[in-house]
Amino acid sequence: MAGTAVERLARGCANALLAACWLLPVAASAERVRDPQTLAEGRQVFEQHCAGCHGSRGQGLVKDWKKPGADGKYPPPPLNGTAHTWHHPFSQLHRVVKDGTARLGGSMPAWGGALSDRQIRHTLHYVISLWPEEIFREWEARGGYQ
Repeated sequence: MAGTAVERLARGCANALLAACWLLPVAASAERVRDPQTLAEGRQVFEQHCAGCHGSRGQGLVKDWKKPGADGKYPPPPLNGTAHTWHHPFSQLHRVVKDGTARLGGSMPAWGGALSDRQIRHTLHYVISLWPEEIFREWEARGGYQ
């Protein structure tokens, strides 16, 4: 056999690890956060900072959010599962709330200076709680809580 004893041992360990992966059960699907305290905090932040642009229940405030306004920017989309929010993983949604969309040409303000990471997470959990189950499952299949 070619290679040093250390190389052979490393290859053997790697092969054993790969084989063991086939024996592991598939991870259980993620579940929605349903903790009442988390969702209540998220709803409070949403009502205070988000509802003015996205609607009191995330339904949006304009009829056609896909059509740019006079300023050339798109209006805030609905967040209730009827727009594209669920196309993005949790980490990206968190980043958009924290950093805003100005650098992307959007008009959403950066909330990172006003809200803690915990408040942003809880607000996102609240928004996700507004989605129908089928939308949540599709989001999860796309990578959801990554």
